[in-house]
Amino acid sequence: MRLRNIPGADEIVASSPFCIQNPAEHRGQWKKLLNSPAPIHLEIGMGKGRFLMDMAARHPDIQYIGVERYTGVLLRAVQKMDELKLPNVHFICEDAARLPEVFAQAEIDRIYLNFSDPWPKDRHAKRRLTSRQFLARYDQVLKSDGII
Repeated sequence: MRLRNIPGADEIVASSPFCIQNPAEHRGQWKKLLNSPAPIHLEIGMGKGRFLMDMAARHPDIQYIGVERYTGVLLRAVQKMDELKLPNVHFICEDAARLPEVFAQAEIDRIYLNFSDPWPKDRHAKRRLTSRQFLARYDQVLKSDGII
């Protein structure tokens, strides 16, 4: 699927109260930033955010952070959040390869990988969110009993 440029998406995402700007500045301080001792669950490659928002509505005692690389895709989730206003949902517009720079060791309780880009060609295997390289990054931020 070709990703289309959506005019104004960058500005809307940057000004949204649901999107955390400069996430690396909060490394090791996420519970303080979210003002909650609740577990933190990440969805990587969250797309339009339906799964994340459904989970957040069912489990208000958990903080959910959606990670999406593209503002054009994240824009749709921001628009849904403008209607739903779930207090336990936040977004980060960031490449998942930078997770260890954004989250400290053992800061995340659970990671969800749902229908992310498959990168089907062999030469692109290292880009898959389930590649050995990405699994090593997740291991850096997950708690010892964390779940992917």
